[in-house]
Amino acid sequence: MKVIICGAGQVGWQIARHLSGENNDVTVVDNNPDLVARATDTLDVQGIAGFASYPDILDRAGARDADMIIAATYSDEVNMVICQVAHSIFSIPRKIARLRAKSYLDAIYSDLYRRDHMPIDVVISPEREVAEAALQRLSAPAAFDTETFLNGRAQLLGIQIHEDCPVVNTPLRQLTDLFSTLRAVVVGIRREGRLFAPEPGDQLFPGDDCYVFVVNEDVARTLEVFGKSVKTQERVVIVGGGNVGLAVAQALEDRTKRVRAKVIEKNRQTAEKAADALERTIVLNGDGLDSALLNEAGVDRADAILAVTDDDKTNLLASVRAKQQGCPMAIALINDPTLVPLLGPLGIDAYINPRGTTVSSILRHIRHGRVRGVYSIGDAEAEVIEAEVLSTSPISGRSIRDIDFPEGVLIGAILKGDKVTKPLGSTKVEEGDVIVIFALAADVPEVERLLQVSIDYF
Repeated sequence: MKVIICGAGQVGWQIARHLSGENNDVTVVDNNPDLVARATDTLDVQGIAGFASYPDILDRAGARDADMIIAATYSDEVNMVICQVAHSIFSIPRKIARLRAKSYLDAIYSDLYRRDHMPIDVVISPEREVAEAALQRLSAPAAFDTETFLNGRAQLLGIQIHEDCPVVNTPLRQLTDLFSTLRAVVVGIRREGRLFAPEPGDQLFPGDDCYVFVVNEDVARTLEVFGKSVKTQERVVIVGGGNVGLAVAQALEDRTKRVRAKVIEKNRQTAEKAADALERTIVLNGDGLDSALLNEAGVDRADAILAVTDDDKTNLLASVRAKQQGCPMAIALINDPTLVPLLGPLGIDAYINPRGTTVSSILRHIRHGRVRGVYSIGDAEAEVIEAEVLSTSPISGRSIRDIDFPEGVLIGAILKGDKVTKPLGSTKVEEGDVIVIFALAADVPEVERLLQVSIDYF
């Protein structure tokens, strides 16, 4: 497939990395020659330096025979113009745009926008995606990472292993014997910076980060097995009242079971806007790093602090200060992946990766065939793929133990009809089943081959 990616920033680069690694013909366009050079030097892609909304630039990028264009520049308006030019002049079949401004999104999602006037097939909103990720983190406070699958019936949980974890130094195969009714599978382990798919004889050690796929009804019991307490979030302090913080606060207000939230926003105009949009949430205008203001927000009595400003360092420091003042749970939004290793030493419990959530959202819309969901783990180190099994798939009609999966691949769950089951060696994969697979990045192409999902992107 021939793809043009407009914008070579963090998101554009990651999408180019994914697609070029799967033998697609990828061209990256950006008006910053340095970003284009970085992409062409590190990835198997072509690069064009220039303004992606200009027809002659898109023509040079191969728009006349492109199958898809992804507009992921930093400007909403440029992204919309790119899609319009791609449609009107080059008739590119598939157009994806990243849009941030709430005004555009409100118009789009309320059907005021018409595809024939602004031809965008898929709209990706980073703020909405990040807000959803923040709410998921709050729903599973004992996990540092979480994502839902199978229409919300199962979850991927990232769990840190500590000395007091009851199952340390226990081979994973014994966990199945000890907790035979527990529908949970350890699909990935990060140890000393290396992520791998474990074998049945592998053990968990203190300091490991493990990824566990679990059916919703068994989440609480799974967390207990791994030594984590389950506590309902009733009071939350949100640092940052911009688009992300406001979306989270509004979602908390809409919940049936009320969660008391307070928002701290430094910019007065933004704070006033948030206060007008919220009904029951108190908005405080001030610096989230101010100890006195954190005290006024009641951070010592809060169940969690969520730091979602547009500055990573502010989010880190606000989280640390809140923890020092007695808040038991801190979640920080982190754009720079090089800061993630600091979270553990600083005592920050979980983080949100905006780039990862946006990349995952875009991948969901460009994957081949019957893929229903994709979640990118870490710095694009692995993916969790949810897909329907086709009759033409090599795995259809075979038992899991007889399928030649790569070493970096594990099945987390299988949906058969309306029942989510834990995969066993004897489990037979059949046409129409929906399976969730953990795959290291290098093994994703082989997973797509086994699923027969490379037939058609749209």
